[in-house]
Amino acid sequence: MEAIVLAGGITNERDPLYMLTGEMHKAFLPIGQKPMVQWVLDALNDAESISGIHVIGISQRGTLYSGKPMTFTKDHGGILENVKAGFNQTLSSSPNSSHVLITSSDIPLITGQMVDWRVNTALTSEVDYDLAVVKRSVMEQRFPGSNRTYTRFVEAEVCGADINIIRIQTIDNEALWQRLISARKNPLTQARFIGFSVLLKLLIRRLSLSSAEVIASDRLGLRGKVRFSPYAEIAMDVDKPHQYEIIQKEFLALRDETT
Repeated sequence: MEAIVLAGGITNERDPLYMLTGEMHKAFLPIGQKPMVQWVLDALNDAESISGIHVIGISQRGTLYSGKPMTFTKDHGGILENVKAGFNQTLSSSPNSSHVLITSSDIPLITGQMVDWRVNTALTSEVDYDLAVVKRSVMEQRFPGSNRTYTRFVEAEVCGADINIIRIQTIDNEALWQRLISARKNPLTQARFIGFSVLLKLLIRRLSLSSAEVIASDRLGLRGKVRFSPYAEIAMDVDKPHQYEIIQKEFLALRDETT
């Protein structure tokens, strides 16, 4: 399977990380003597399940490296637009691809083992999208004080993971992509797209993950799967300075263990 790394976005004064980055690509935030995105590339290189990598949002390789084939594509202005650009790039290099792994560039603690788990579990079900979530208990045991944002379902409180699997042929559904892009920019459209009754059940904590899975699949016209991840690292992205500090401490501890 090939992988898309979403690495677009230049921080500005409204970004919580601006004090650390200035006006630069967030993906190049230095962590453990490497750009943050390089740790993600390292994990993808270590994963047996990944054959090629497409970095979206960075137009030139610069100092980034990979032992596997790797391409670079400019930022297309938004997450969904960049995902679509990644699909096009994947089809260009591997026309017979059925699914693609999509990861963000700000989860530097992931490993090849975690990537392989993600791919191998997704391949056990023939769906259009396979999403991972992490239980609050798993996240807070691994990263106390990370202050993630959680959604409460009947089964558990969860946060979304940043490594997911999508069927690449969904790119042919232009109407779906236009609806998703439109909804991304308009909160009212989002509410209508999801359904007010669904939002109400979610607010009063009467919506189960299995029900949400069915409802989302119905709204999108796609078959989907949501699964619990045993790895908190795939949801430990760097959005705020205190999360950056947690990540830095992890790398310092790892360095001390190996010296």
